[in-house]
Amino acid sequence: MKDNELHSQLRESSWRRKLTEAEQAELRAYLTANPDARADWEMESALNAALTRLPDAPVPLNFTARVLQAVEHEEARPHGWSWRWNWHALVPRVAFAAAVIAFAGLALQHHEIYRQRIALARNVAFVTRGQLMPSPEALENFDAIRRMSQPQHADNELLALMQ
Repeated sequence: MKDNELHSQLRESSWRRKLTEAEQAELRAYLTANPDARADWEMESALNAALTRLPDAPVPLNFTARVLQAVEHEEARPHGWSWRWNWHALVPRVAFAAAVIAFAGLALQHHEIYRQRIALARNVAFVTRGQLMPSPEALENFDAIRRMSQPQHADNELLALMQ
């Protein structure tokens, strides 16, 4: 038997009853081979002695009936996951999820507005850096100037007469 198994078996036996002479001899041999376990064993022995000096707790008259009722209740209870909702645990989780979603939505909206304002500022800066606007006098004759800049088609009849 391994030393740890022997030690565990002797410890459990000492909880229930006083060790026999053979078990005490095995314990002495174990403690001789493992001197570092002696302090733990002495503490365990002192605890066992203190527990044996405690008076027994009075047992209520209906103890057996209460134990049987608890067993019946445990057997009647469905084991595993149940479809019943636990509202006390569900409500805080839903509230937290709603708060996180609302915060994310507001952050996204703020980011979108910020991005649009930056684009507008860039467009305004581009326009102001651009060419100067023509004077109002030039805009009065805009139609005539536009017609002059368009290519004119050659008058073939006139060209034929001139030759």
